[in-house]
Amino acid sequence: MAYQVVFDKLPKTLEELKQMPGSDLRTPEIVAGFTILALALYPENKDESIKMLNYIKGPNPLSPMEQQFIRDRFMDGKSYIPLSYFSGATPENGYTPNTPYTLEFTDSVAQPVESGYKKLDIKSSGADSPRQILLRTKPSTGEWFLWEQYLLAGIRIPVSEDPWA
Repeated sequence: MAYQVVFDKLPKTLEELKQMPGSDLRTPEIVAGFTILALALYPENKDESIKMLNYIKGPNPLSPMEQQFIRDRFMDGKSYIPLSYFSGATPENGYTPNTPYTLEFTDSVAQPVESGYKKLDIKSSGADSPRQILLRTKPSTGEWFLWEQYLLAGIRIPVSEDPWA
């Protein structure tokens, strides 16, 4: 099944994210979208990005190792990686997304998941294969939380930075 998630803006703080539709965390696809919004903020404001990620991770906040992994992925100035998931963002336009900010997820068929989990695929315009995000539900509240994300692997660099383009 395909899901389209649309955001009018990219939030700059956790409080702005909490004001957005879906911030009750009841819709797994929106939680997946929030993950990309939080990662897109990281190069600009690491602290707020981590706050957002911890909010959408719920009772299982980022471990020091996960925080280090995220920090390492952005060390080489690759702030464009999260933007590559938005509609309209391409290597040719420096991964500048269209507005409103649109993400398209599909149910992952790569590997079945246990009950209470949902794995979604999303395509990056800079990669040849989709990337995954794994969500977990908390049955007592009906909320969905980020469990694992595989969104920060390397992609093609923007054409403007490619000496071979």
